[in-house]
Amino acid sequence: MANTLAAGNLTFNPLYKEVKMRITRSLVAGEWKSGEAIPSESRLAGQFNVSIGTIRKAIDELVAERILLRQQGRGTFVATHTEDRTLFYFFHIVGKDGSRELPMTEMLSFRKVKAGPEHATPLGIARGAKIFNVQNVLKLAGKPVVFDQISVPAALFPDLDEDIFGKRAGTIYGLYQARYGINVIRISERLSAANPPAEAACLLGMRATTPALMIRRVAYTYNDTPVEHRVSWVNTANHEYLSDLWKNEMR
Repeated sequence: MANTLAAGNLTFNPLYKEVKMRITRSLVAGEWKSGEAIPSESRLAGQFNVSIGTIRKAIDELVAERILLRQQGRGTFVATHTEDRTLFYFFHIVGKDGSRELPMTEMLSFRKVKAGPEHATPLGIARGAKIFNVQNVLKLAGKPVVFDQISVPAALFPDLDEDIFGKRAGTIYGLYQARYGINVIRISERLSAANPPAEAACLLGMRATTPALMIRRVAYTYNDTPVEHRVSWVNTANHEYLSDLWKNEMR
């Protein structure tokens, strides 16, 4: 890695922030894949010509942001999108008794279409650019609870098709990471109550006049680059939204 920070380099950021930025660039470039260990703190300190304390502070922030994962006695690894990670970090629908379970997903449709403003704006792409649009229903305890409408830029997922998406081995974010090298590191969600579209109401066993929870989500990879836009409709008769940030941060 030719990222040595020479003593004479001018920077307006604290040194550990510069180191964090360089490590992130290496992750973006795919130097370390998901599940792989990054070099030891001492080796990184030598490469960057900084103290181990500076390296540790940079890595601490990346671990807190769930980009890296420390494993005691083994080292520090690039976080992988497992089912457990999805359940605790990205899926916030729980039973009203607080019970959690990973939903069973059924794909309803997969299409390649042109992005309208409702997709282009959150994805940061031009109107008319090609996107893949997927509709899923998510079941909890065997019953439909969530109707998802997912959109991703075709340019980021060049060979994605119905077969690849529908027959993925793990989670959706796991597919993005393993096949396309796109690591979702954070999401932004907006919640509101609204009457669901007729299609969503029918699939969720609701009346169209009964308000549902609507969640608008944008998923981001490194450098705050949006990679997915998702609109979810949730039947809250027996479920609710739970975001326990402190507990999630401690995992």
